[in-house]
Amino acid sequence: MVKDPSRRTLLKAGAAGLAAGMMPRGARARSDRTIRAVMHAPLRATDPSISSAWSVRNHGLNIYDTLFSIDSSFQIRPQMLETHEVSPDGLTYSFHLRSGLKFHDGAAVTSADVIPSLQRWAKRDTMGARMMSFVAEFRAVDERTFQMVLKAPYGNVLQSLGKPSSIIPFILPARLAAQPPDKPITEFVGSGPFRFVTAEFRPGSLAVYERNPDYVPRQEAPDGMAGGKVVKIDRYEWIGMPDVQTAANALISREIDFIEAPPHDLLPMLAAADGISVADYNAQGFMSVCRMNWLTEPFSRPEIRQAMMYASSQVDWLDAQVGNPDYYQTSAAMFGAGTPLASEVGWNTKPDIARAKDLLKQGGYDGAPVVMLQGTDSPLLFGSSTVTAQKLRALGMNVTVQAMDWGTLTLRRLKQDPTAQGGWSIYHYVTTTAELMNPIANTLVDAKGRASGFAGWPEDAAIESLRDTYALEPKLEQQKAIAEAIQARAYEVVTHIPGGKFRQPVAHAKTLKGIVAAPAPLFWNVEKTG
Repeated sequence: MVKDPSRRTLLKAGAAGLAAGMMPRGARARSDRTIRAVMHAPLRATDPSISSAWSVRNHGLNIYDTLFSIDSSFQIRPQMLETHEVSPDGLTYSFHLRSGLKFHDGAAVTSADVIPSLQRWAKRDTMGARMMSFVAEFRAVDERTFQMVLKAPYGNVLQSLGKPSSIIPFILPARLAAQPPDKPITEFVGSGPFRFVTAEFRPGSLAVYERNPDYVPRQEAPDGMAGGKVVKIDRYEWIGMPDVQTAANALISREIDFIEAPPHDLLPMLAAADGISVADYNAQGFMSVCRMNWLTEPFSRPEIRQAMMYASSQVDWLDAQVGNPDYYQTSAAMFGAGTPLASEVGWNTKPDIARAKDLLKQGGYDGAPVVMLQGTDSPLLFGSSTVTAQKLRALGMNVTVQAMDWGTLTLRRLKQDPTAQGGWSIYHYVTTTAELMNPIANTLVDAKGRASGFAGWPEDAAIESLRDTYALEPKLEQQKAIAEAIQARAYEVVTHIPGGKFRQPVAHAKTLKGIVAAPAPLFWNVEKTG
């Protein structure tokens, strides 16, 4: 009997030939100052105000810049700004741009660009929209100075302008910021440390970035997503290579330099390979998430959502996704384990099947179909959903699994129709801790419902009232108490089920030096030494 070759056996066989056959033509024979990287997903969408996908955020971090950034200690620090002040009454924020800031087309960055950029962003971002509800007006004082005047004091202005993940308030030229917020921009001009090489872009296959020679970095060391963005390479190529075996082969044979999300079961082999480093640059980590649809049966009923929660096991999910307990931990913290607002209130993360069955009866479950959307791109996506499908079937629920790539799933999850008309019931995904740390930015506890909430559409006036209170509170101790109340209520109504925290190391050639520890992959400050 001939057994199927294992993943590791395949990795060891034919590395150079297999990898080279998969490499995009434009990704070969470049200078030694070129980094070739395989990211967690290829780049397709390109407007970071339209899509919340990490791939689009990462694209934005390369070519755009922000007024503020967050450092490794969760502190908001100025980025494009030279100075900023707040009036004694807390109503007027004055901002002064650094000198020498230019867009990639050579035009200076001015107040006239910043103001419409923030306005466009706020129409797409939950945290931005909440901040804008307090804004009376923007004033352009001069080309480098502008003011934001509030109707009432708001405690999260800088946190909003310096948010570290989707959707980030990137600054665009005024002509692009004037684009309707629901229409993707098609001209990629920013003022960031890299320029996008549009002529070489092949969606899903290759995206190319070159060093911006006009970029003026801050005169300070990089720290998280803040500090000086000094580009030390000529070119960065983002290569689409969906097969993880092929990507690992390509790294071993030096066809590529960096893999953002190698599967955890490959890490020991990659770490043992000559010239390869396996390192974790995102200390904050990631969280697995189970999201249910409040608009469709059966999860429109609170008892059924609670049954799902008590049937769930973070350990089972994490074993299916990660496998190695050295890289994961269970945690009920909705705002991220190890963050300033971390709390374990609300759920003990251990399954209680008897209680789950009782809640299923209380909710009157009658065999309504459960349509699960299952991402197929990564074990981080399909592992946990496979576990959940088995658990729900064991409870007696009627589960149908519909498998699709992540890009298709992100579009499908927007449908609010009944399951019989193409809607959905439940899906799993992964988010960074950086996206969870603030209750205003955290879309998982957004409880505004069908009209303007995040896919899943929980609706709860108590949560929204608490989030409003949090938004006005500037002091950390009071923020902690409010955040804990939000979490307790979110578990009571089950906005979602956290799947635990895990770490995702990257694998890269040892010739790459100076990689910055941050909640997103960054290629400034990186040198290629060989």
